[in-house]
Amino acid sequence: MLKIITDSASDLPREIIDRFRLHVIPTPVVIDDVDYLDGATISTPEFYEMLDDVNRDIKTYHINPDMFEQAFRPYAKRGDSVIYLCFSTGIAGTYNAANLAKQAVLEDYPDFDLTIIDSKSASIGFGLIVYKLLLMQEHGAGKETLIRAANFYIAHIHHVFTVRTLKYLIKGGRLSRFKGTAGEFLDMKPVLIVDRDGALTVLKTVRGRKKSLKSLVEYVEEHIFEPSRQIMGICHGEDRESLEFTKEALLSAVQPKELVETVLGCAIGAHTGRGIIGIVFFDALDDEFEAYVG
Repeated sequence: MLKIITDSASDLPREIIDRFRLHVIPTPVVIDDVDYLDGATISTPEFYEMLDDVNRDIKTYHINPDMFEQAFRPYAKRGDSVIYLCFSTGIAGTYNAANLAKQAVLEDYPDFDLTIIDSKSASIGFGLIVYKLLLMQEHGAGKETLIRAANFYIAHIHHVFTVRTLKYLIKGGRLSRFKGTAGEFLDMKPVLIVDRDGALTVLKTVRGRKKSLKSLVEYVEEHIFEPSRQIMGICHGEDRESLEFTKEALLSAVQPKELVETVLGCAIGAHTGRGIIGIVFFDALDDEFEAYVG
């Protein structure tokens, strides 16, 4: 049997996970020296409540090889074929850890057919690719077609996002303390993208929250391909007010076939804070793959 699996950094909404009975490997987060597993031993609302407390010490680390072995071995034992789409290597070490685990499992199950794909994406960015692969599989696509589709979508996905406060990006080393502190004082908000190498890049800075949210929609309008055929994604860090403002502006500008809405979990939220808003979409579609998506 062919199985598609992912990890919790994909931030897929529960209805998609449940619909496809998707195996989501939980990402670890450490809060005050206590280990939690994203979506398994800590819920997203609980996480953001802790994140809001400035006295909490919150850290994340990528899924380690032992965790991956535990996830992969049952599939190897059953003789399943697996595609694992993982968090970008430009942001975390997940891909390398998964490959180390694969080699360990192959020592006991040399015929195990596991394909690990670096999504070069984050959050609902690779969640959206996973969703499209699940839809394709549901409509009869085989493994080789799914792998080709994954690589196509990875090459053509765009992520654009902004944050309410710079302090988490400063803490995580994404911005220098001097630049970040000056930006906070001037109410400057960064507009960021995930680049083609899967790393975070500041596209520009604008003054004011609403202007930063509008800048997301402007970026979409400039780069999107045939929005009426698109499954797009929009994500937020437990910030419904900003979500609704951005969603209204987005749907006024473009009318996608489907808009997947989700909350960011621990893997990204710990480094961005409650107020992150992001939009993901594609700058190209392939008719062969879209015929399976439906």
